Amino acid sequence: MVHFDTLKGWLDWQENSHPLTIDLGLERVAKVFKALNLPAIKPVTVTVAGTNGKGSCIAYLEAIYRSEGYRVGAYTSPHILKYNERIKIDGQPLSDELICNAFERVENVRGETSLSYFEFGTLAALDIFSRASLDIQLLEVGLGGRLDAVNIIDTDMAIISSIGIDHVAWLGDTREAIGYEKAGIFRENVPAIIGDPSPPKSLEQVANDKKAVLYALGKDFVYSKQPNEWSWLSGDKRINHLPAPALKGEHQYRNASAVIMAMVKLAGKLPVSENAIRVGLKSVDLPGRFQLINGSNPILLDVGHNPEAVETLVEYLRQNFPNRRIHAIFSMMKDKAIAEVLKIMTPVVYDWFFAPLTNARAASETLMAEIFSQQGIGNVRFGYTGFLDAFKAAKQLAEPGDLLLVFGSFFLVSDCLAEFQKR
Repeated sequence: MVHFDTLKGWLDWQENSHPLTIDLGLERVAKVFKALNLPAIKPVTVTVAGTNGKGSCIAYLEAIYRSEGYRVGAYTSPHILKYNERIKIDGQPLSDELICNAFERVENVRGETSLSYFEFGTLAALDIFSRASLDIQLLEVGLGGRLDAVNIIDTDMAIISSIGIDHVAWLGDTREAIGYEKAGIFRENVPAIIGDPSPPKSLEQVANDKKAVLYALGKDFVYSKQPNEWSWLSGDKRINHLPAPALKGEHQYRNASAVIMAMVKLAGKLPVSENAIRVGLKSVDLPGRFQLINGSNPILLDVGHNPEAVETLVEYLRQNFPNRRIHAIFSMMKDKAIAEVLKIMTPVVYDWFFAPLTNARAASETLMAEIFSQQGIGNVRFGYTGFLDAFKAAKQLAEPGDLLLVFGSFFLVSDCLAEFQKR
């Protein structure tokens, strides 16, 4: 057994103690979870999977249930600035001490079973939540669903926000294959909410095979927008006069609608008033998702890093920043669909500033230059030491009113927010 006195010590060790960064499968993590011997009675559990929108759905659930007065635990990934953001109770990231104590308890029962960084964190979150007298725990799937560590818990409500192409090495290269993996969180006789307006057929197929109770956007529930508000409808239940979600973008109406459907179906266990829904929609906050920092050159931050996410970003830019020159400070992980992302974004970007990242998975300047060249994109600048260097160069060339767009990776947005926090 190992022991560390600091959170950094634990995390540094976890990053290097398992042979694979991503190691899908439930056998190892389930074995250690059983050894933790947590109470058999768990809080009401909502599990959220999806290519994009998972974090937004968790944020809506957290804000609305807290507005109703419930005690809420939320487990999400990745984090933006600090690991502690991944495990929250009542909206507050937990202390280093609480997380370290949970890591210690996991380590004490792990034996010879090797755990990945994500598996360690998942077990720690479940251990903490089991001791916190929660009304509800919100669990975000890390990757896929069927073989993700979060799936060791039988959920009371499954939500799939959207299905797009991402993580093809682990989940497959079609929406049908990816949908099958995401639908692994479905359970027999448990509601399964689909927020994707055009879901792959595999979701319905798995729901039927597992005898889950499926509710799909556009079929079982819908939303309609009015000039200054919107309405939600399912069967004979209607909620009117809803405020626009505090999270920006058309896709957020879909995410919020899926969350409301889930809450309606959980009302027998945890009733929620319409007023709490309205308060939650207005108060929800999620850094790095269409996050706008105003100024003579407004700065827009977005963690979008796959084709579906950047298509949504382009739509948002065209609606909210028409006729603006957009300077993109950009970086991506090398295993992402970089060429396709560039193809989608190029029509709205005036020029590009590549910001190298220190992460081992990040695309190098050499690789990125090759992909830009293959795409015939010439208005790109290289040679910067990191985010701050690239950002300063973009700002220096920007004219008043131009938009500075920081996107392409959680790690890049993290570097950006860390710099702003210093100031």
